[in-house]
Amino acid sequence: MNIAVMENVIKKLDIPATLDTPKIDFNHKDGKMIIEGKSFPPNVALFYQRVNDWIDNYMKTPCKETILILKLDYFNTASSKIILDILYKFEKIYHKGYNITVKWYYPEDDEDMQETGNEYSDIVDVPFEQVGYTVVFT
Repeated sequence: MNIAVMENVIKKLDIPATLDTPKIDFNHKDGKMIIEGKSFPPNVALFYQRVNDWIDNYMKTPCKETILILKLDYFNTASSKIILDILYKFEKIYHKGYNITVKWYYPEDDEDMQETGNEYSDIVDVPFEQVGYTVVFT
């Protein structure tokens, strides 16, 4: 395996959240990936390019167990397509015999976000958990 590729896989991908982009916290060592916050960047493809590149490398040497946590407050249509593309990549890993769990977090009072999670779980063949949470304003 190419050493440069291996180094990219092992490095943690940590992108802080902004007003219009989610926090990205992907860790190859423990197989835990988090996308959290709002996703409506001006250029969705450009923002998610690093994420997709990281996942493409991860697919070459995935952990035995991977957890993808999606906890999005809001995302636009362009982000929705990217999220589906990401889920398809994890589906490929799952079909290679690795344990994949997608945890879809949604505010308990947001039926649309819950339904979106249901739709994604119907589209991709990976174990999907819906997790409702209470939004607390401080």
